[in-house]
Amino acid sequence: MPVHDLAQVDGSSPDRRRELTRNPYSPVMVLLSLIATLGIIAYATFLLNPANRGDWLPYVLVIGAEAILIVHALLAMWTILAGAKSPRDEAYYAAQRSLFGEHTPTAGHRPQPDWPLRLDGGSASVAVFITCYGEPLEVIRRTAVAARDLWGEHTTWILDDGRSDEVREMAAGIGVQYIRRLSSGGAKAGNVNHALSVVKSDYFCIFDADFVPEPEFLYQTLPFFIDPNVAFVQTPQSYGNLHSLIARGAGYMQTVFYKFVQPGRNHFNAAFCVGTNVVFRRAAIDDVGGIYTDSKSEDVWTSLMLHERGWRSIYIPDVLAVGDAPETIEGYTKQQLRWATGGFEILFTHNPLNPKHPLTLDQRLMYFVTATHYLTGIAPGLLLLVPALEIYFDLRPVVLGTTFASWLLFYAGFYFMQILLAFYTLGSFRWEVLMLATASFPIYHQALINAFSGKEQKWHVTGAQGTRTSPFNFIRPQVYLFVFLALTSVVAIWRDLNNAQLSLATGWNLTNTVALGVLLLVALREGRTASASPEPPEAEPAVIEPPLDQVVRERARDLVPAVAGSLASRSAAQLIGDPS
Repeated sequence: MPVHDLAQVDGSSPDRRRELTRNPYSPVMVLLSLIATLGIIAYATFLLNPANRGDWLPYVLVIGAEAILIVHALLAMWTILAGAKSPRDEAYYAAQRSLFGEHTPTAGHRPQPDWPLRLDGGSASVAVFITCYGEPLEVIRRTAVAARDLWGEHTTWILDDGRSDEVREMAAGIGVQYIRRLSSGGAKAGNVNHALSVVKSDYFCIFDADFVPEPEFLYQTLPFFIDPNVAFVQTPQSYGNLHSLIARGAGYMQTVFYKFVQPGRNHFNAAFCVGTNVVFRRAAIDDVGGIYTDSKSEDVWTSLMLHERGWRSIYIPDVLAVGDAPETIEGYTKQQLRWATGGFEILFTHNPLNPKHPLTLDQRLMYFVTATHYLTGIAPGLLLLVPALEIYFDLRPVVLGTTFASWLLFYAGFYFMQILLAFYTLGSFRWEVLMLATASFPIYHQALINAFSGKEQKWHVTGAQGTRTSPFNFIRPQVYLFVFLALTSVVAIWRDLNNAQLSLATGWNLTNTVALGVLLLVALREGRTASASPEPPEAEPAVIEPPLDQVVRERARDLVPAVAGSLASRSAAQLIGDPS
């Protein structure tokens, strides 16, 4: 944030003015959203018109897939249009002005990390947690230094589930606290809960090891807690490593969600935590028995538990921390599998539409969208089969008499407007997103099976070091389908040459083949890069030490009752780009 943004000019609030200038809800954005909504409705009407119905098998496939996409698109537009109002109000700005007590930030006097924090006339203690599990040392160090230097008095803790002596020594060298535990039970959620049994503070932040916070993170988020009903304040995930196709696709895929959907969920008090770049009120987490540990999507489940208890959540679209998107097929697959499994778990084990769960109607709809969002990732897999049915069996989803121009008009009204909306949001159309959206359906299909069967999903950390694995181990279904589509494209072209006419099915099938082919080329490149790079040295077994280091021993008197209370209170939780 520019220094001059902190200066008070003519008694007005510069942050209020800055908030107005960065509001993404321009008249053009609202107009595009309204037109896109009309396009969605028109396309749905076209598909459901009995006069346009073709052969049953491809028609059912198209209706099944497009119904999922249409419903989610309509709910996305509704949510986006609801989010134009900023969550910052006069109480927020008043709390921000008094956040540093007698210290007054000015253009020539920036806030310092040792300035006491004050809320509602009293002191506010803050702990900053950096969760790590095998990430490179320099990545952890970069985040820890930035967290240490946040404006406002706070303590910074590295929560090391990797139990690394190097990380412990690094933490001591840069002046931050360090905690390790005996086991990795509960994964990231268990790591945070263990730290909460040791660290006493009114508020705590969570940053993944690869997310580097901006100095003003607390200055921008903490004033929201002037409202005693606010449980947490979430900021976006933004990525600084968009130099590979997978990283760009994974990063851009979430842009609409973070820029427009999450702000819209504020209106319904249904914005959820995404696991990093977030600050919690300790009392709220204690109220629900700690961070939820029975799912690898602990962030969404914890948010759901808090909303059911009547707590309020806040989301602001300001980028206050920058991290790393998955750069490899393996990293992307494991990330999406974990997120999708967590969403489907909500659908099967804690369906938000169930009246026994104390949510408002709006919250029920928002969480139902989250629980079913990754069905939109399975839908493209169904649509991939439709052209082949026409090419091999002359089966069409719409009647033969439907003109190409008529079909294109309704089809474009839906898909072209979605692309145009993404174009306006991102500044250009990102073909990487289209490629990943086409090729990712086996991931979400597997996640659906995992959630339905209750299969345990192994925790995976983005950017963690480990043994290299061939990317083809993670895209076998895509390889088999590519071979099938490539052969089908040859048959389709041969058929069209004989008929002296290019068919829509051929063009559709060729597009799908190219999308999957790009993924295979990425996998080949990753495989060559991995084989050309030297294998990392085999890590020596971690030395498991007692979880009480020097800092914790000083708090031993508080540790035993805190752990006992935590155990006694423990109870057996993603729209467009919902990252859960």
